[in-house]
Amino acid sequence: MSTALPTLLVGSYTATGGGTATGISVVSATPAESAASADVRTVAVIDDPSFLALAGDRVYAVSETADGGVSAFRRDGTELLHLWDAPAGGDAPCHVRVDASGTLVVTNYVSGTVTVLTLTDADEQAPSLVTELLPDASGPDADRQEGPHAHQSIATPDGTVLVADLGGDALHEYRVTDAPSIEPVRVHHVAPGVGPRHMAWYDGDLLVAGELDGNVHRLRRDDAGSFRTVVRATTAPTDDAVDGSLLSHIEVDDRGLVYVAVRGRDQIVVLDAADGGLTLVGAAPSGGVWPRHFARVAGHVLVANQMSDAIAVLPIGADGVPGDAVAQIPVGTPTCIVPL
Repeated sequence: MSTALPTLLVGSYTATGGGTATGISVVSATPAESAASADVRTVAVIDDPSFLALAGDRVYAVSETADGGVSAFRRDGTELLHLWDAPAGGDAPCHVRVDASGTLVVTNYVSGTVTVLTLTDADEQAPSLVTELLPDASGPDADRQEGPHAHQSIATPDGTVLVADLGGDALHEYRVTDAPSIEPVRVHHVAPGVGPRHMAWYDGDLLVAGELDGNVHRLRRDDAGSFRTVVRATTAPTDDAVDGSLLSHIEVDDRGLVYVAVRGRDQIVVLDAADGGLTLVGAAPSGGVWPRHFARVAGHVLVANQMSDAIAVLPIGADGVPGDAVAQIPVGTPTCIVPL
């Protein structure tokens, strides 16, 4: 029996960033095995919409350019109506998230800044914003850690926001309001050379994908309020396979299975976090080259393989490990998948 995949919004790189897309794409709902023939079309022409966020009928997209921007759209079915554009408060915004405070939180990679934008009900009114520069810091990787690089934000159970700083090997905790305001709370340091990129929560613990060290780190807040690493697990089969293993996106399912994409080795690695640790379950080919992002839907992992100009459709096995791709959805330089 065929499994139906939902309609997808896909962020990509365009010619501005060396990609082949023309903006945000929509992929029509389709059976998984015939997804290669799904209708794919551009619904918003925008430079380098590398990350998207969805909230109700609103879609927000970064424009990961040198003078970065954020755009808002209203979704009507599979159509996007442009509402407003705003500055991102830095260079190369790579992540956007709708926060419970009623704001957008945008992380700007190159400039090492985090921006908070107040959302309003006025469809065509650009929001107010405030920007915070991450503290000046560097790491042992001279090429990638010459300064702070904000990569992703995530809400905490305590009502604050954590920002992953790949360049400074730190997680910066802020309190944000829709004033808008952003107030530093504390800095949580991880081991030198980790390069924290994306984060996910499981059972009260924070799981961090180390882009540069190839490890997944499980952190827990101590009595003093600081996050401390309680266990880490490699995603590489051997020590010499760590080099060039650049972790990207990470998610956790209800069973405590941790999915993480590994560029360089082009794999989806699965770990088990249910017992309080991190145990390797297995790994599978990502179905393409340079898995930048993925989404878990309808018993499948959909992988945005950035350098393959396609989204690979991988069925999830009984053990949680994906199988070989059953279809490839042609999308130019995909970097982010949002199921509708």
